[in-house]
Amino acid sequence: MLSREVARRYNFHEIRLPLVERAELFQRSSGETSDIVEKQMYVFSEGEEGSPLVALRPEGTPGVVRAFVEAGLDRREPEQRYFYSGPMFRRERPQKGRYRQFNQFGVEVFGRADAACDAELLIMIDDIRAALGLELTTEINSLGCPDCRPAFREALLKFGRDHWGELCDDCHGRLERNPLRLLDCKVDVKLAESAPKSLDYLCDACRTHFGKVQDYLAAAGVAFVINPRLVRGLDYYTRTAFEILSGGVGSQSAVVAGGRYDGLVEALGGASIPGIGFAIGVERLAIAMESAMEAKAAAASSATAFTSTIDGRPDVALIAIGEQAARRAMTLARALRGRAFRVEMMSPERRMKALLQRADKIGARFVAILGDDELARGVVQLRDLRLSRQSEVAQTALVDTLESTMRS
Repeated sequence: MLSREVARRYNFHEIRLPLVERAELFQRSSGETSDIVEKQMYVFSEGEEGSPLVALRPEGTPGVVRAFVEAGLDRREPEQRYFYSGPMFRRERPQKGRYRQFNQFGVEVFGRADAACDAELLIMIDDIRAALGLELTTEINSLGCPDCRPAFREALLKFGRDHWGELCDDCHGRLERNPLRLLDCKVDVKLAESAPKSLDYLCDACRTHFGKVQDYLAAAGVAFVINPRLVRGLDYYTRTAFEILSGGVGSQSAVVAGGRYDGLVEALGGASIPGIGFAIGVERLAIAMESAMEAKAAAASSATAFTSTIDGRPDVALIAIGEQAARRAMTLARALRGRAFRVEMMSPERRMKALLQRADKIGARFVAILGDDELARGVVQLRDLRLSRQSEVAQTALVDTLESTMRS
């Protein structure tokens, strides 16, 4: 599966989740006002009187977080990268792109709060899009953080009260509990266009974070549109939220959706660990592909020049020091992954010693280092951790140099 191969190149590792979880997990994470909890979960008793209610999983993120916390990784090894795949279940009225049983492919990153990580996931999605030959639209927004989001919430609450007579019954019931749901209501779409925008209420830290995400995406050549109405339907999202839309799926146009959820791990009993992820609707993606194939023939995929690692260790740990270097590193990482290298791009906000320790911990074969000096001279410092050897390589020659070394 293409998504698995791309996940491997980004150094994600598979996690397998149970089909049945306690219903409380989704009530605590997705939010009691979400469509998933209010309308869509298949909930049933295990049979014994007083036993906890369980549910067929309607989404993947809460289960990954639960497993992460139960394994104690939130306190022992908080920086983790996982992918999952499999069926999900929701009570739906079946229609094109919306089914009672459907499949998702998703990824989750824990322990990274930096904007570079947000951008990297969007670049990963764009890699999948490009490999499939699809034309999709990337929409992004920032929902703010616990410091600035309350003001936005109060503004929406006032807006909803002022327009009470124009709201649908669902929004009447949700307004006091979660006014953000007004913005993703499928009935009150026209009204939402005049509602307050989250971007107008961001604090300086959130505004800076969102600006960096945009800069990284632009540097990597990923086209995007800012949609101030994008809030997602789940309570756990903070800061960056995004959806990837297709024109060929019908009314269910979102084929990928995700965002940052920095408070979810703690809310489910873990440490205060940031997180971010996304999920691809496999059936919706297939519909988008069918639509695209009707318009043009699918491009044949090119063969790779070498066999990369298959044991779960990355080929390259890419370290960028400084914002300008991080922007250039995004393009280098994408070029390497395009030639089938497994690459983990490190956080540009951590110290060099910690980054080198992580590169060693995850078993990277090479470390590529890019700082201001290297950026100005058009080079990278390339360390071969297996041979304990370091050399200076032109940025334009990095891919060819690594391919040559990997073959030898």
